[in-house]
Amino acid sequence: MSRFFDLVSKPAREMGGFLPSPLPRRSSLDTQPRIIKLDSNENPFGPSPRAVEAMQLALAAANSYPDDDCSELRRKLAAYHDVPTEQVLVTAGSTALLGLLCQTMLAPGLNAVTSERSFIVYAMAVHAVGAQLIEAPMQEDGFDLDAILEAINEDTRVVFLANPNNPTGTMLDAEAVDKFIAEVPGHVVVVLDEAYYEFASHFAVRRKVEYSGSLKYLRQGASVVVLRTFSKAHGLAGLRVGYGLGPAELLAYCARMRDTFSVSTVAQAAAVAALDDMNHVGRVVSNNVEQAQILGVGLSELGYRVVPTAANFLYCDVSGDASGFAERLRGEGVSVRPLGGWGAPNCIRVSIGTPEQNQIFLSAARKVGGAT
Repeated sequence: MSRFFDLVSKPAREMGGFLPSPLPRRSSLDTQPRIIKLDSNENPFGPSPRAVEAMQLALAAANSYPDDDCSELRRKLAAYHDVPTEQVLVTAGSTALLGLLCQTMLAPGLNAVTSERSFIVYAMAVHAVGAQLIEAPMQEDGFDLDAILEAINEDTRVVFLANPNNPTGTMLDAEAVDKFIAEVPGHVVVVLDEAYYEFASHFAVRRKVEYSGSLKYLRQGASVVVLRTFSKAHGLAGLRVGYGLGPAELLAYCARMRDTFSVSTVAQAAAVAALDDMNHVGRVVSNNVEQAQILGVGLSELGYRVVPTAANFLYCDVSGDASGFAERLRGEGVSVRPLGGWGAPNCIRVSIGTPEQNQIFLSAARKVGGAT
């Protein structure tokens, strides 16, 4: 038994940590091969030039603490979504708000409900406060909303719906979510995690379906919190800035739990500027929908099963050991995410990159072998 085993909390002893993908190795002579990272759903085009300029200007104020309330960004987001400022809470990435919601609403003896094979941080945030996470079974790589409703009990306080889901990329349409929200008991808050909102909206227009009615629930006063982020379509993952839209009273409670000065001055400035450059986001999502088709066809031709995506990544069954497949790809200079930790040992998640990156990935996939 280790020195601190009896001193740390039960959640700290029992929960596993997030395992990030290994960073490309570098040497002083830069002799190591460059790794194309298609494992973390990052924006391959980077941030808007306006955001970069705003970051550079903000550096001059790095000696001062940031605005703890993120006032300018909150006002801009409130105007952008046409909601009161009190219904916007900015945090250090949307994952930080997941933690705040769990700290605010959960405790030992209570539980949250989600689907199996969903965002791995849900389990981490719930278990960190000593609560239970109930995972309903999936149905054909998508959420089974009836099973999620059935899993809710008197001790449930939160339901997490990632829409689109990470890692499967599947999307719930607005009609299905409408029906679900109407049936959720009054003692439960539904967290609609829309980290991939911009991509899903673009796919929905192409597919002639309605994606999200989340702001409608907010305006109707429903017990719903909507999560969005600047990490994906806006290309600011390294700055950690996200936000929630929800009932003002609930967000005020969450704000009490927030770390002081948690969103840096640079991050706030970049996010404000990013909202003014929707042309950049438009280029990103247009590339994404076109390249999703190319990658999907290419992987299918290799004999792999690819799930149609509504996000900026593909969920792919490689018909064998995904960890080994990912390791062989890494040997060819491409990093993808094997999904054994999500309960899918034969599947990988591959982020949609630039046209050049995607062709390098497909070439590497052909080289390491087709489906067996």
